[in-house]
Amino acid sequence: MDSLIHEYEPKIRDAADLDALEAMRVALLGKSGVITEQLKALGKLAPDERKARGEQVNIAKVRLQDAIASRRAALEAAALEARLAAERIDVTMPGRHVDPGVAHPVSRTIERMVSIFSRMGYAVADGPEIEDDEHNFEALNFPPHHPARAMHDTFYFPDGRLLRTHTSPVQVRYMRDHRPPLRMLAIGKVYRSDSDQTHSPMFHQMEGLVVDETANFAELKGTLAQFVRAFFERDFEMQFRPSYFPFTEPSCEVDIRWERADGSKAWLEVLGGGMVHPNVLRACNIDPERYTGYAFGLGIERFAMLRYGVSDLRAFYDNDLRFLRQFA
Repeated sequence: MDSLIHEYEPKIRDAADLDALEAMRVALLGKSGVITEQLKALGKLAPDERKARGEQVNIAKVRLQDAIASRRAALEAAALEARLAAERIDVTMPGRHVDPGVAHPVSRTIERMVSIFSRMGYAVADGPEIEDDEHNFEALNFPPHHPARAMHDTFYFPDGRLLRTHTSPVQVRYMRDHRPPLRMLAIGKVYRSDSDQTHSPMFHQMEGLVVDETANFAELKGTLAQFVRAFFERDFEMQFRPSYFPFTEPSCEVDIRWERADGSKAWLEVLGGGMVHPNVLRACNIDPERYTGYAFGLGIERFAMLRYGVSDLRAFYDNDLRFLRQFA
């Protein structure tokens, strides 16, 4: 046993790594190790001899176990030091640049619009993007022959339902679920069969609706003028041109005097509106003899393009990080 200790203690102290140390532990103390075999052989000895031999083997076992444990602790400490040195962070070095996520320009525009109208007392309502003819056209006084009902303008499903072409169906649902006085906004995605530099088959629209006993066109004009000036944070010359929409009468389109890049000015159409048609009020179970209402609508991307100086609508949906980083 003495010669075994003298042979293996230096080897254990010089073990280069944990794998080499484990190999020696198995060779000495494993199921078939030298020490284990010596312990198994004790049963074959005479009682007196067994006691003396057992003491020798146990002394060798403890010595070698202690040596292995000491070397293992040293190797593990060295490995930890090496890992800490390899993973050490120099806090004086500049950090890696990470672009934070920011709101999309269309989302920023929606938030700005909602903020302005919320201060005027408008509530925000939502509705389904897949609509039926009743809510999308019929209740809004669209005649059967109206071009908007045509297949080349509207996305239809085989069962007759369709992707809503405007957010006006939300107004219909809101009027049927609430009693006047009403003051609400409908914001969401709408779909039309159109695509070019300034049009998209999917875009966002915002519509406003007011119904009470005193709603009038003068109030509509004041509301839209206040909104446009608050949104762009400057004053504008504005004009209201007579127009036609099936769901309003009288109807108007609103132009603002917009300054071009070269310094010249031109009239630019930005939204439309009018007094809610009596037929729409009747379809929503509201008495047009007692209540009047006005409604208005606009394309959110159009306002975003004007506010941020974007010339191509498609830039909002290309997911080009070079474009989106400009809004950080």
